[in-house]
Amino acid sequence: MNASAPGNAERHRPLAARFVAGPYVSAPDKAEQRLGDWLSGLEPVQSAALDALLDHDAARKILLGIAEFSPYLFDLVRADAARLIRILQCDPEPHLASLIEGTSTAVWSAAGETEVAHSLRRLKAEAALLIALCDIGAVWPVMRVTAALTDLAVAAVQMALRFVLRHEMARGRIKPPDPERPELGSGLIVLAMGKMGAGELNYSSDIDLIVFFDRNATSLDPDIEPQPFFVRVTQAMARLLQQRTGEGYVFRVDLRLRPDPASTQVAISTEAALHYYEREGRTWERAAMIKARPCAGDLAAGEALVAEIAPFVWRKHLDFAALADVHDMKRQMQTYRGQSEISVEGHNVKVGRGGIREIEFFAQTQQLIAGGRHPELRARPTLLALNVLANSNWITYEARDELTAAYEFLRRVEHRLQMVADEQTHALPEDAEAVERFANFFGYESRDAFARDLIGQLNIVQGHYGRLFEGDPTGTEKLPDVNYAAGPEDQRLLDHLLSLGFEKPAMVATTVQQWLTGDYRALRVEATRNAFVEFMPGLIDGLAHAEEPDNAVIAFDRFLQALQRGGRLISLLSQNPDLVALVALILGAAPRLGDMLARQPQIVDGLIDPRFFGAMPDRKELSGRLAATLKDADSYEDFLDRLRLFGQESLFLIGTRILSGTVSAQQAGSAFADVAEGIVHTVHGLVTDQFARQYGKIRDQETAIIAMGRLGSREMTASSDLDLILLYDHDHEQPDSDGERALHGAQYFARLTQRLISAFTTRTNYGVLYEIDMRLRPSGRAGPLASRLDSFADYQEREAWTWEHMALTRARVISSSPGFRIKIEEVIRSVLTRPRDAAATAADVADMRRAIAQEKGEDDVWNLKYAAGGTVDIDFIAQYLQLVHAADKPDILNVSTLAVIDNAARLGVLAPSDAEVLRGAARLYHDLTQIIRLCVTGKFNPAASGEDLLQVMARAGDTPDFSALEARLRETQVEVRRVFNAVVG
Repeated sequence: MNASAPGNAERHRPLAARFVAGPYVSAPDKAEQRLGDWLSGLEPVQSAALDALLDHDAARKILLGIAEFSPYLFDLVRADAARLIRILQCDPEPHLASLIEGTSTAVWSAAGETEVAHSLRRLKAEAALLIALCDIGAVWPVMRVTAALTDLAVAAVQMALRFVLRHEMARGRIKPPDPERPELGSGLIVLAMGKMGAGELNYSSDIDLIVFFDRNATSLDPDIEPQPFFVRVTQAMARLLQQRTGEGYVFRVDLRLRPDPASTQVAISTEAALHYYEREGRTWERAAMIKARPCAGDLAAGEALVAEIAPFVWRKHLDFAALADVHDMKRQMQTYRGQSEISVEGHNVKVGRGGIREIEFFAQTQQLIAGGRHPELRARPTLLALNVLANSNWITYEARDELTAAYEFLRRVEHRLQMVADEQTHALPEDAEAVERFANFFGYESRDAFARDLIGQLNIVQGHYGRLFEGDPTGTEKLPDVNYAAGPEDQRLLDHLLSLGFEKPAMVATTVQQWLTGDYRALRVEATRNAFVEFMPGLIDGLAHAEEPDNAVIAFDRFLQALQRGGRLISLLSQNPDLVALVALILGAAPRLGDMLARQPQIVDGLIDPRFFGAMPDRKELSGRLAATLKDADSYEDFLDRLRLFGQESLFLIGTRILSGTVSAQQAGSAFADVAEGIVHTVHGLVTDQFARQYGKIRDQETAIIAMGRLGSREMTASSDLDLILLYDHDHEQPDSDGERALHGAQYFARLTQRLISAFTTRTNYGVLYEIDMRLRPSGRAGPLASRLDSFADYQEREAWTWEHMALTRARVISSSPGFRIKIEEVIRSVLTRPRDAAATAADVADMRRAIAQEKGEDDVWNLKYAAGGTVDIDFIAQYLQLVHAADKPDILNVSTLAVIDNAARLGVLAPSDAEVLRGAARLYHDLTQIIRLCVTGKFNPAASGEDLLQVMARAGDTPDFSALEARLRETQVEVRRVFNAVVG
């Protein structure tokens, strides 16, 4: 009795009195002002109730911290004062249970989807605020927080599904044995995967579901075909949960972990699923199924299905094939070490080094290895798995305790990151100031104090992970020395290659023999050949660590044949063995970069620069590097060569960052644009000076280069042309130049523009700098190459078509004097902010989209730009919104499509739900476009693409494989086209 007394006392204390931790409020005056402004507008009764609750210091500290650091939570606080009072007065455990139970009753009796959507979203909002407060205030340990989030998700899925089935029952399509529980005996099975399956959901998590149906055990009316019926039910359930309304959403639903999602419907028969797992299931699917748990539908049937799938997951013997699976799983799950240096700013606490994924992988791999023989290892939750592994002597208790502490710390970091804006992010901010703010929200007084704890935990995880995976799991170090020149007849060499993970050892042995005995140009120098022979064990080991080892050998052979001189490169690789796998990735996925490396092997230097995987260089740093490259140029031709080499090195380094997944598409687009802008500005100055020496200058002359298109919007790719316009001005009373060979105004600037174009496009020993497209100038090809500013302004005001003003939304001055830049920007802003007829503009935009579809086609989903619901749709929506709203809301204007979407939502001219669709789609398209433009010349055809490239693309799309990526792409394009039709028509 006495033992329970403290618990009873605790349950009688309101939540506001239980908080024991909170943020460090770094700007208390501003936070107090923000909180006070809201409190002062409340009804007196509510204000008094909150004043009493906030007498508890920790409670007030938490609300101040939310006001300062978390726009999302502060919106929840301000949206409903009665809800906040209810939460702060409650006992959280029974309150959450009561919330779920009450909502379940309301959903079951709801008259229609609108009422259901309202009830579910109110549940989510109150539960989200309650759980966040329990997390921030340390009322609940972090794993109780994840369990509460999972309970909420499971309940929401069950409610939505039960409502849909109830309506199908009312229509006579199903005849359940228990009308109060129509899911029983329905044949419908919903498996929770990933963190939901393990009871470990994070704060702003998607929920991963797989929906199956047993066509031989349903409660369907005999006239109803199972698959179309269950597909409709699944879609209706997902829509209830994830469709954004004025009240937000419940959970984002991801159905792409099902077998072959690009080719299968969202509900798949159990028979087809079992056949797939037996014949085609892959390592990542085995790992995913460790956490699979029936969460809705017919739970008994779900447990039976999980049992049937078990032989696929849990192998009885640790044979060679299983060991190869583990190696393959490592390659799939461990992205190339772009984050091999544990850091703070920008570090991803989920997939970065020492992160959550490494702890999960540490446990899952050992479960896969031994779970077939030891059923007690088949635990879903990560911490339970670690405990079972320790109790079974697979890991030490010290490893369990250290990894448990690190996991709990990192999960709390992850939650706090996601509480800021309800985004599924796992990366810390990129700059120290933003990390300082986050550290304060997390309860630390400084960035440095947080960094010490974070790096300490990351290093602990990395230490255990490294000992497990970076030792010698196959015993290869115990093998005797092998003769790499012996060829495929040497069984010991074949066994060695097999043990390293090569699937075609005879092919590899033959290729390696040719390297050592053949006549490769790069290896003709004796010193280089000797260094290469000495490097061979490290090279083979590095290639074995590539994502596709056999393909990496083929790609390296192709590279070696093309390599002109190899001594320095081979020396670099031998001294930096971790670089081999990265070079293999480049060669396998991006032949364009491989050819560049073969022609100019010195560009690999940038990869061993310690700054390579750090922050991308900004414009100032790039300008410094460019100036250093050009300072010793002794002729115009040398200058052009050095410019081209600088451009190629920059493209290679940025491209490698894209492939390794260490920069986002947006960062890469900005980096490509920074390089282009630096080069354009440099060429502009050089050519202008040279031209003046020949033809003199015109009095008061000014020239400016305007970036349009992808350079204007800072969304460039590796293969982007430069869309440019040249504008000029001068003293109109004295239009002739003062040189020995005088030219009149228009002729002077037309020839200057031709010189500029030639500087970019002339082919030298280092190729072409950029292709230049000037068709966006006034009157296009029919107009002069350069336009005087007043003529440009007059044309835009009187003659330009709607599509030309759409293009002008991306116009950006990139090389000009400050005064001339201001004049040009005023002209552009004046054009964009003039009042327009919305209906007429919408009609013009829709007509242009139809014309493009007719000319380019829109049926190929992998034509990301022109596909229905592709990039052009998003660009046109952003441009249309600017043209029709900038007169009243000039703050909508921005050259960046993503920024325009954010502005439009903030200004109330784009629904938040539509903005969310467009944001996600734009980022996905940019990620994939960067890779395709980098790796593919011409049209992308998945069937003709190598596995390396498909894996890089799947990783960029945050999907487990390429089939899931294609399914995500199709779903996204449907949603974008829906938004386009709703906004533009």
